[in-house]
Amino acid sequence: MARLRMALVARVILGCVLLPPAFFFPCACSSVLTHDFVVQATKVTRLCKTREIITVNGQYPGPTLELNDGDTLVVKVVNRARYNVTIHWHGIRQLRTGWADGPEFITQCPIRPGGSYTYRFTIQGQVGTLWWHAHSSWLRATVYGALIIHPKEGAPYPFTKPRRETPIMLGEWWDANPIDVVQEATRTGGVPNISDAYTINGQPGDLYNCSRNDTVIVPIDVGETHLLRVINAALNQELFFTVANHKFTVVGADASYLKPFPTSVIMLGPGQTTDVLISGDQPPARYYIAARAYQSAQGAPFDNTTTTAILEYKSAPCPAKNGPTTTPAAPVLPAFNDTATVTAFTQSLKSSGNALVPNKIDENLFFTVGLGLFNCPKNFKCQGPNGTRFTASMNNISFVLPSNISVLQAYTQGIPGVFTADFPANPPTQFDYTGNVPRSLWQPVPGTKTYKVKFGSSVQLVLQGTNIQTAENHPIHLHGYDFYIIAEGFGNFNPKTDTAKFNLVDPPMRNTVAVPVNGWAVIRFVADNPGAWLMHCHLDVHITWGLAMVLIVENGVGPSQSIEPPPADLPPC
Repeated sequence: MARLRMALVARVILGCVLLPPAFFFPCACSSVLTHDFVVQATKVTRLCKTREIITVNGQYPGPTLELNDGDTLVVKVVNRARYNVTIHWHGIRQLRTGWADGPEFITQCPIRPGGSYTYRFTIQGQVGTLWWHAHSSWLRATVYGALIIHPKEGAPYPFTKPRRETPIMLGEWWDANPIDVVQEATRTGGVPNISDAYTINGQPGDLYNCSRNDTVIVPIDVGETHLLRVINAALNQELFFTVANHKFTVVGADASYLKPFPTSVIMLGPGQTTDVLISGDQPPARYYIAARAYQSAQGAPFDNTTTTAILEYKSAPCPAKNGPTTTPAAPVLPAFNDTATVTAFTQSLKSSGNALVPNKIDENLFFTVGLGLFNCPKNFKCQGPNGTRFTASMNNISFVLPSNISVLQAYTQGIPGVFTADFPANPPTQFDYTGNVPRSLWQPVPGTKTYKVKFGSSVQLVLQGTNIQTAENHPIHLHGYDFYIIAEGFGNFNPKTDTAKFNLVDPPMRNTVAVPVNGWAVIRFVADNPGAWLMHCHLDVHITWGLAMVLIVENGVGPSQSIEPPPADLPPC
């Protein structure tokens, strides 16, 4: 149905005759898919209230894009909203096409109201579930959609092909304008107001006011296998996800196949995707699909509500006319702070085959990630602890976005004064990262700092959580790359002993790693994609506070190892 709701879609293939997308059958050759995205204000009703939100093509969530590995995607984005906007294609490698990556003031200046920009890129060697979303301020709260990559023709799934597939997009809903929420928090230096509901495919579900009639229904038949493509599009919350009385078989994450394993619950940080198979092996009835918070930060406010959809067997008995409605079977969800369940789940993730993990390391990096506090300016009232302002940092640098040109433009054009290339490879000061951190280290240094690596370098990066202000699980996303998560643990990373935990055989490949609360994670990748790539926490409040940096990968030798020239319609600064 999502395909039928799309705006203008054209599919151009050399040597192939194609039908409209709703009747798409695989073709033997790669194709070019063209879409129009119109960013606009749209009235929607949730939680008994009607208000305007920003959408793509009037849809919330936005259109689901489906394509095959090897296809080229061309999306013209027209901005008819009152805010600046960019679109990020989360998890797409963007090989040599960094101009299409989308983060505001990193790879492009924003599309101004009334303007447009066409994103062009080719899918290369990726299969599974990704998504797209706005990468400007907090527009991501409502501007997002699924991006599904099917295998090339003749390349089957490494598991039994499911009878059905359904994208499940988990989101957050504010009764207020999310842009107003973040602007108020920025003004005061305090914590933004929490959301009023979570959503599944844009709907809060049965447990919220005025929501029962719009609860999402997911069909299943007895004996059939269904693939749920679960995406955490929430702005600021990691989420548990489960289906009452049913087991999952996890088969993929972040558009990479995994060794299948069973579980009754999964956890996704914002930005992460997980593909699970579910079988119609229960008595025909209705069962709740549910998601609620995993909250690792002690004492921090969070939305403790539960969003639901319904898994409905097609052969389930219909409710009696005008009679009482049968309540679906209720799920069992972990406690909000159940880190043990999260750890057991993440430790079960393994690549489906032998992973090509780099063994010779050229760049050995160590980044701390965590919160902090800024002193309040004079004659200003701040709402952080003891009259301070909340901030966040990596290696004690709180990232500041440029305001008049993008980092990628400044780098490729040699424009000085926009950024510096002195982001530290290690923490400027070593300390007990997960212990009692000295107050002198609570205030980071603001700056627009990058770290440069040569093309083809093998990179190992230790991401170390800190206990500054409060410890928390941080979903760290690296644009332009997939990486192997070779180890995770709690406490301070110890290179003398923790290297024994490294999995160099079948570690999972992802684009977003959930760094454990008061712990660490180690990732490896080969820097084979030139450009300026944002690395940041996908809790949007944290990137707003500065938990980010930019990795610049230099051009290699010749055009095939160099970033493409900027497109002619790149939005002006």
